[in-house]
Amino acid sequence: MSGCIVGWAHTPFGKHAEDDVESLIAQVAMQAVEDAGLAPEDIDEIVLGTYGENFSPQGFPASLVLQTSDAFRFKPATRVENACATGSAAIRQGLKTLAARDGRFVLVVGVEKMTGISGAEIGQTLLKASYVKEESEIEGGFAGVFGVIANQYFQRYGDQSDALAAIAAKNHANGVANPYAQMRKDLGYDFCRAVSDKNPYVAGPLKRTDCSLVSDGAAAIVLADEETAAGMGKAVRFRANVQVNDYLPLSKRDIVKFEGCSEAWSRAHAAAGTSLDDLKLVETHDCFTIAELLEYEAMGLAPQGQGATAALEGWTRKDGKLPINPSGGLKAKGHPIGATGVSMHALCAMQLTGTAGEMQIDGADLAGIFNMGGAAVANYVSILEPLK
Repeated sequence: MSGCIVGWAHTPFGKHAEDDVESLIAQVAMQAVEDAGLAPEDIDEIVLGTYGENFSPQGFPASLVLQTSDAFRFKPATRVENACATGSAAIRQGLKTLAARDGRFVLVVGVEKMTGISGAEIGQTLLKASYVKEESEIEGGFAGVFGVIANQYFQRYGDQSDALAAIAAKNHANGVANPYAQMRKDLGYDFCRAVSDKNPYVAGPLKRTDCSLVSDGAAAIVLADEETAAGMGKAVRFRANVQVNDYLPLSKRDIVKFEGCSEAWSRAHAAAGTSLDDLKLVETHDCFTIAELLEYEAMGLAPQGQGATAALEGWTRKDGKLPINPSGGLKAKGHPIGATGVSMHALCAMQLTGTAGEMQIDGADLAGIFNMGGAAVANYVSILEPLK
């Protein structure tokens, strides 16, 4: 599915005590349009990605984007949701508009305000992205779901706590260079590996440093068709954009294999005419460190059960053979659910245009993105390159 990213904007992720969904949208919507060298009159459609559920008292949020400029009035605006892959789902909807030739420019905004409710309410809200009939009693909310996955993986392949700590330490080290990251602190391997008062167990073998942060934030991109984008100041092309959904219940799958993730990567490479070896960096969905480990295997970086090798031998560091999450990932950057997928695409666009600052990977000319909703239920892969 062809199309290009021609502009972007990104708030810092973290606790935005004074902001709500509406004000977070306002911080990125017009900024992304202006970054593309456009005016709001040029936008043909607006797609808003937000998980919502109990996080925000305001339902029906798509038209909130219109309040950022009177020139947006009367433009079609739709809210899209697909759990933690909501941002990528919104982007895919925008790409479909371009493919249908129903518009030349689409504004995609991803947003979430998570910190306005209690910790217990956050846990319950996130657990709605699991199969409630069978999984609602899992202790520890959504972290508990991934704790179950980690326990099963450890039972099958041995204790991988060293590898999980290496992943956490890598991502926190990378996050220092990301001006949008919620936590810009290099915690070090020893802190991530050890159980302590500041790093207690949260669910199963997962410690606090194995879990992404509760975040507020927004990101926005402007999409254009390839022909239009060719005449613009900057453009990053979708060489592939793929969605694969798997069963929602954990009981219907082998949960230590992210098979939907594998299928999405396979289809994306087939569509793009690429292989994993061609990629210069990947932004992947490390909601928990065990997820990133399983994604190494699902994308084909390491064989089943051997993802630890990639983590422990430094393959995925910024100076490794495939830098993964040079932004710090969800682990350090934060994970405002609806904003995450849009953020991943914006950050890769920065990499591919050489504007990623201290995050920049030398020679970045092909980037992969994996964003998932639930435990590898909604799986999205994009492969991006600069438009020549």
